[in-house]
Amino acid sequence: MVVIVMGVAGAGKTTVGTRLARVLGWSFRDADEFHSAESIAKMAAGGALTDAERAPWLERMRQVVQRALESGEGLVLACSALKSAYRERLTVEPARQRWVYLHASREVLAQRLSSRRDHFMPPSQLDNQLAVLEEPEGVCSVEVSVPPDEVVARVLRGLGLQPSV
Repeated sequence: MVVIVMGVAGAGKTTVGTRLARVLGWSFRDADEFHSAESIAKMAAGGALTDAERAPWLERMRQVVQRALESGEGLVLACSALKSAYRERLTVEPARQRWVYLHASREVLAQRLSSRRDHFMPPSQLDNQLAVLEEPEGVCSVEVSVPPDEVVARVLRGLGLQPSV
């Protein structure tokens, strides 16, 4: 199975995704690993990527999802997946994939981004991401103003999954 943890910058995708993968005994990958150096530089400078610039990034992640499904490996992927078209591109086998949407108020997200020191995405991009976001329907949706371990517990309950430990 593959679980894709999505949301705007600051929602906690990496934090929740790594913890979720750990309790499930699965692999974890972060969408940031799949960006080109050019895309990272553009975003770091405050620019937004076009759909054309995102296409190779989405394809690289789709291949990782495909390989995990083919091998039977459990995988948690953290990815913004802001538009429904991006989510469709990453959906390889709907019956064996689950989506988790992490969300919070703009204020909570902005505070988290302003305290982040080791990421290329500047806090100034939050409003752009919120404007582009197409909220998903029919997915596990979790509000993230609670501690990360509680978010993970809510995700597990929402997906009907049990920790492997």
